[in-house]
Amino acid sequence: MTKKLFGTDGIRGIANTFPIDIETISTISKAIINYLNNIYNNNLNLKKIKNLKKIKIAIAKDTRFSKKIIENQLISSINSLNCDVIKLGIIPTPALAFLTKKLNCDMGIMISASHNPYQDNGIKLFDSNGLKLSDTQEEKIEEEILKELNKQKNEINEKINYIKNDNKKQILKKEITEIGKTFYYKSAKKDYIEFAKKTINNLSLDKLKIAIDCANGASYFVAPIIFKSLNSDLITINNTPDGKNINKNCGSQHLENLKKIVLENNCDIGIAFDGDADRVIFIDEKGSEIDGDSIMAICAIYLKENNILKNNCLVSTIMSNLGLKKTLKKYNINFIETNVGDKYVVEEMIKNNYNFGGEQSGHIIFFDYSTTGDGIISALQLLKIIIEKNEKLSEISKILEKYPQSLLNLEVKEKKEIDKIPLLKETLEKINKEINGDGRIVVRYSGTQNIIRIMSENPKKEKNDFYTSEIEKIIKREIGI
Repeated sequence: MTKKLFGTDGIRGIANTFPIDIETISTISKAIINYLNNIYNNNLNLKKIKNLKKIKIAIAKDTRFSKKIIENQLISSINSLNCDVIKLGIIPTPALAFLTKKLNCDMGIMISASHNPYQDNGIKLFDSNGLKLSDTQEEKIEEEILKELNKQKNEINEKINYIKNDNKKQILKKEITEIGKTFYYKSAKKDYIEFAKKTINNLSLDKLKIAIDCANGASYFVAPIIFKSLNSDLITINNTPDGKNINKNCGSQHLENLKKIVLENNCDIGIAFDGDADRVIFIDEKGSEIDGDSIMAICAIYLKENNILKNNCLVSTIMSNLGLKKTLKKYNINFIETNVGDKYVVEEMIKNNYNFGGEQSGHIIFFDYSTTGDGIISALQLLKIIIEKNEKLSEISKILEKYPQSLLNLEVKEKKEIDKIPLLKETLEKINKEINGDGRIVVRYSGTQNIIRIMSENPKKEKNDFYTSEIEKIIKREIGI
């Protein structure tokens, strides 16, 4: 089954339109509960058997304006099926993952569209262990969604017939069941703050001047408290969310203002989170961007030096720079590549007992602490390394020598299969033959937006620009933007 609703990171769309409209959210909620009942209650007849497991769902959200509409609909639908909800409020996605497991919930639902603009929203699902759902699990939920949609069609037809028959038909019977309860867990922020600080044993950051950009998102409350309470000299920007300014010219995808703050205030480091704080990008003291590849190189080598890199391996995706592979090889560290998406990185880590991985985009996974990308914990781990080595980030990051890279993102009208576009396929084969292993070109669709990404790596920068330009022309002609 090919997934239609789920992308690489949950279900997303423009808020109040399909599939993030209240009717579909209700259907998705019912599908999730059906899926969980099938797991925990073994397909038993739920109406006739007592003492069944009571399903409990944790729900959290970021700051975008549509959060309450979606949250209210999720809660109403879940409660109507006699399942309980624990509201966690506005917290980062990794905090939800942590608390889903801590509070013994059967699933966690994060209401967020991550780095997308405020008009978008979505849901990310986590299992009882705080792990993102696998493709197989998502496919099963999609099957349940389709069943629910068909069921709703039949119910609508019955209601229409009832009206047409001028109320002469017997009133539709519906059995009244018990209703679930909703609880607000007031300690969510406190629990996550204490947990994050413990990952570096409450190490004092008093030697560092730090600037953080909260993207007017889910980290706006917890992040400043964490860094300030660890005694850092802290400057905080973009921590006044209004529902519409999340990710707007700020955060991990818009670094210009943070760079300015770092340079003007002689900061040791700038830290930029995205809207739900599961990814992070850094600015060194000289104003240069330090992305996920550089952080993974620094941290993997540190973990190896301290004998805590499990099975001597780093797990990342096909989007990581070729320079990362070469650097790791130099330090005799193994490297495993996965598809794009931090959940695929985590799946590989679990499969082969690795404890460190991530993505160039800033999803960094310290699996000894977190089950998903965690921007705050990643930042704390890097700060710990900077303090222990007593070096500037600009010096530490020299460890990674990157290949020149060009990345072009194009909005497309549709997502045609790349292998079924003859001219594009032929051009890619021609380019790869010309590159002959000394570089690469990757063309892939975003899993969360109607965007195609063209990435070229080559020792000669001008080649990158030429290749991406050639592919862009073909995409415009064959797909349309």
